[in-house]
Amino acid sequence: MARTTPPRPVDIAALFPELAPLARQAVRLHPRPGEPGVRESSVGGPLLWPAGEEWPVCTEPHQHWEPPVSLDDVRRRRALLEAAWLRPRAPEENLLDPEQRALLDRLGAGHPAHTGPNPLLPVAQLYLRDVPGLAGPAGADLLQVLWCPLDHDEAMPAARLFWRDSAGVGELLTDPPAPLDVDHYGNYVPEPCALHPEPVTEYPAPHELPEELAARLHEWGEGTKAADGSGPGGAYYQYELSVAPGWKVGGWGPWSFCDPCPMDCPECGAAYRPLFTVDSGEWDGGSGSWIPLEDREPPAGPTGLRRPSDPPMVQIGRGYHLQLYVCPSSFDHPHYAAVQ
Repeated sequence: MARTTPPRPVDIAALFPELAPLARQAVRLHPRPGEPGVRESSVGGPLLWPAGEEWPVCTEPHQHWEPPVSLDDVRRRRALLEAAWLRPRAPEENLLDPEQRALLDRLGAGHPAHTGPNPLLPVAQLYLRDVPGLAGPAGADLLQVLWCPLDHDEAMPAARLFWRDSAGVGELLTDPPAPLDVDHYGNYVPEPCALHPEPVTEYPAPHELPEELAARLHEWGEGTKAADGSGPGGAYYQYELSVAPGWKVGGWGPWSFCDPCPMDCPECGAAYRPLFTVDSGEWDGGSGSWIPLEDREPPAGPTGLRRPSDPPMVQIGRGYHLQLYVCPSSFDHPHYAAVQ
């Protein structure tokens, strides 16, 4: 089913014409539970990977706040809890029986960290035909994103980007290696999702605007509060009118708890531009106007383990974003990652 972002509550560029030239297109990916194949765009789905190409691994140091677990442990733990949440229960009945509780404890106990290379985990596969405005190197029609599902520097997974020509893949790799270690809580393991790309218009977060303009937007937002003082007030522009939440391509950076910093390519000095955003949820209490029209009615019956706002079940830090930036001069230059 397609997803439709409601029109913004206010045409902010009409009220503040200085914003008009800063408008950018972003493509909200709207990942939803599915069983995507290798020739479909997806989050957490299988990749169109050549059988003769070595599967990438991570050899960087890892940060282990808790013992790592296996990918199979994460999948089994989620399946156990999903079944439990969907099962009808009496008012005083526990979610898990003693045997299930013991199994859940075993699955979450973890194991000693491996010291060798850790195979990467598929995060997203984007066919350019499905994502308006997405462009890659000459001849490439497919972007694949993988990461090592453990914490690295800045407490985030280490991502890699691969561009390829899907027509030239040939024989496919059907049984890619799984990571040996995954973060203890499985926060970096995306569940398989089909995508429903939708272009939207974004404007910069207040942090990236001239100070005077940001101050006027804040003052204007204060004037939108209800008579009882409710509403986002000064943060109205930031939450509802600037940067769209959720997994997306392009657009602006979702700056929030940290200030923007210069992000220039070390190879050529060009300013990086946003390519791909991983979000910990598609909406929250402060961004209700971004909820797609098709998701506004609460689901009938139990929803299981997955929150409706987070079908991939990925959590970055305490509910943050991981954004990947690329150099506009060359796709061969290193990309940049930031948690915001």
